[in-house]
Amino acid sequence: MNKEDAKALVKTINNIFNGRKEIEDLSIDKYARALLYDLQKVRLLQIRREEFKDNGKFIRKYYWSFNNNGIKEAAIEKTKEEPFGIYKKIPKEAWLQHLNNN
Repeated sequence: MNKEDAKALVKTINNIFNGRKEIEDLSIDKYARALLYDLQKVRLLQIRREEFKDNGKFIRKYYWSFNNNGIKEAAIEKTKEEPFGIYKKIPKEAWLQHLNNN
């Protein structure tokens, strides 16, 4: 993900949570919910379920929150560099010049 997309994603998530640590699932639209599910898959968010009885009916409510441990792990995770990845950084022109000189 490029830097601009990451900033836009953070802004969207901040707007959804609006400074709260937890939000009720029913309070968000389906597009925001889809985004939250994507972030849950990569362990940046988590969902909590609450069950209770209201007028003889069992009700389930779901709440979204940040997965602080998952966020910390993602922040410190080292990217695995390919063993020969350095060669991808060399411009094509340099490779062509090398071929022409041999």
